[in-house]
Amino acid sequence: MTAQEAFLGSSVPHAAQRAADIIDVLVPRGAGPHPPDERARLIAVLRAYGETGPIEVSAADLTELRRAAADLREVFAASDVAVAAALINGLLAGRAHPPRLTTHGGESGWHLHVDGSDDAPWAEWFLTSSGLALAVLLAERQAPPAGLCASPSCGKPFVNVGRGAARRYCSTACGTRERVARHRVSSHRTIETAGP
Repeated sequence: MTAQEAFLGSSVPHAAQRAADIIDVLVPRGAGPHPPDERARLIAVLRAYGETGPIEVSAADLTELRRAAADLREVFAASDVAVAAALINGLLAGRAHPPRLTTHGGESGWHLHVDGSDDAPWAEWFLTSSGLALAVLLAERQAPPAGLCASPSCGKPFVNVGRGAARRYCSTACGTRERVARHRVSSHRTIETAGP
């Protein structure tokens, strides 16, 4: 395990991507109710990111996790780095505790937490660990740490890593689909203006 992998339990980008994936489960992109398999999907994401042992998420936990996810989604939707920084600072203020190292009773390597304890509620852990990861990415990149896919048919949250320009799409598939759609519209307009 590298030093950065141990930082938040795995790595900063990993923790930020976990936030994006949990937001994608808990904050519906379209109108309508939460899906009936929401809890199972959440648990699958937590397992995929290394949670071990029994994962019990009560109805109250789920409600609080939804609120935390909606709050974190605002960071992903931030228009610029200053807005993202202000949102992250606001989320961590009054919620984050002094940094502490933990191994969860020897179940993992030493890593940093800013929640109240190893038994903190799910929403507190999620909001503080995600806020810390996004804060580190913002400081490293000096740019928004995350975004929402610009494809009108998608809107999925994603994480910006690396030093390049900020991404606009969650995947190359969404970016390609939008480029093809713009090309078709442009080609159609060219044909119409050329006329017979």
